[in-house]
Amino acid sequence: MFKVIFTVDYEIHGNGDGCPYSLMVEPTYRILDLFDRYDAKLTIMAEVAEILKFKEYKEEYGSDDYHYEAIAEQLREAVRRGHDVQLHIHPSYFNARHQNGRWVQDWQEYNLAGLPFERLDYMIRSGKHYLEELLKPVSPTYQCIAFRAANWAVSPSHNVVRALVNNGFSIETSVFKYGRRDGIVSFDYSNAPSNLIPWPADVNDICKRSDTSLITEVPIYAERRWIGAFLSTSRIHGVSMTRNHPIQSTITDGIDTRLSMTAGPKRLLAKLAMPFRLHSWKADFNKCTGQQLIRALERADAEYGELTDDLPFVLIGHSKLFTQYNERSLSLFLNFVANQPNRFDFGVFGDFSF
Repeated sequence: MFKVIFTVDYEIHGNGDGCPYSLMVEPTYRILDLFDRYDAKLTIMAEVAEILKFKEYKEEYGSDDYHYEAIAEQLREAVRRGHDVQLHIHPSYFNARHQNGRWVQDWQEYNLAGLPFERLDYMIRSGKHYLEELLKPVSPTYQCIAFRAANWAVSPSHNVVRALVNNGFSIETSVFKYGRRDGIVSFDYSNAPSNLIPWPADVNDICKRSDTSLITEVPIYAERRWIGAFLSTSRIHGVSMTRNHPIQSTITDGIDTRLSMTAGPKRLLAKLAMPFRLHSWKADFNKCTGQQLIRALERADAEYGELTDDLPFVLIGHSKLFTQYNERSLSLFLNFVANQPNRFDFGVFGDFSF
């Protein structure tokens, strides 16, 4: 049986723009209400570095301009309603300063996988402590066991995996097979062992198996598809949002040009080659239609359905991108899963003991 795990990265725009209430709290309540109608489960990947800054601002200025209390209450409410909350980190927020009405991040720490072990250990420990202190009073059995890196940046993996193990995590869920990036953050997950089946991750290379590992990589479901398969109204909306709140211009406008993207000619050649290459298509419930997700789950069932163990089918989304169109389209997928209990179920990471 497949357990469908919906994960939502809970954050404002990556460059620091946006109101936390409208980008995090309001859309996530709509997701929770929608999921409750189908008895589905949501896993909120809470970006704790931002949340701690919002808390710090409230305590320093005596004004809750960044809606910290609403965020904290929403996380508690999600757990009360039977959903889950796990850890997501944008490391550039740990040293962020509030200046001229916006957050100025430490772009030297933007790439999580490039940070030293001691720094990663502190960030991950701080995030886990915050979530467990906030949520254990709501549910004494709550545990922070799963982690997702900002920008899926867990390569090179040596320091990341060591820090996760050191802080008692058992699941990492950033990798998506066939995924590649070359720029501010760089990784290549082409050789990941599976697009769906979890594996014990080697400390030195998260895309390799190690039977002695204490961390299991639970990948975001992905397929290798041609570029036309990516077309959807919601995906166009997501691209538009990204362009309206660019990370790149924020970094290169006098902050740290050493983190600039790949050189112009190389980027141009890559863009020209895009229509002729296959790309990693993630099960993204913001950018894919309900029908596209149904077909993807059917393909996964055709490939892996004969296996006897329960398998996680991990979807990704972002609260800031959840539109009313998403809501209507996603209902088709939720209904499809809910009406086939012999094949599919809704789940959370804690349902598995790897």
